[in-house]
Amino acid sequence: MNQKTKDLVFASLCVALGLVVPQVFHFIPFVGAVPNLGGVFLPMHIPVLLCGFLCGWKYGAVCGAVVPFLSSVVTGMPVLWPQGVSMICELAVYGLVTGLLYRGMNQGIYPSLAAAMVAGRLVSGVAKAVFFGMAGKPFGMAAFLSGAFTMAIPGILLQLVLIPVLVAALEKAGAIPARKKVTA
Repeated sequence: MNQKTKDLVFASLCVALGLVVPQVFHFIPFVGAVPNLGGVFLPMHIPVLLCGFLCGWKYGAVCGAVVPFLSSVVTGMPVLWPQGVSMICELAVYGLVTGLLYRGMNQGIYPSLAAAMVAGRLVSGVAKAVFFGMAGKPFGMAAFLSGAFTMAIPGILLQLVLIPVLVAALEKAGAIPARKKVTA
């Protein structure tokens, strides 16, 4: 099977996981004062970030844009306007940056992941400020910091542990091409 076909298959799998995995979190009963486990564990982010690592920036960006849109259409979550449109921007950046840095610029897993997580959150903050403002719903710095960082700490930690393990395992198994080693 050629690489483009593999990339298309992996990207499609990531889109499917991006639709299914968040639904699993909706079956888990609410814990204490946390009414939205998806906002805590960020299950939609994982397949999108993974897609960038596995398939490169083009597939990663498309996966990031498609997953929240399809999820909104199919499940009603997230509500497309303004939350879903903001997530489309955020997740597209996650897939784009991981693919660009890891596959395109030959950076390591952690630098690529960290850069994508920061860039996506910054884009999310700007998108939410603009789109929520257009919808007449104020979105300030406190809401941004709370949603993007404070409440998301478990999801961020999960991503920092799970994604490098999955990428390394898939590379070692030969399912995806190993990144070229940088020599000094």
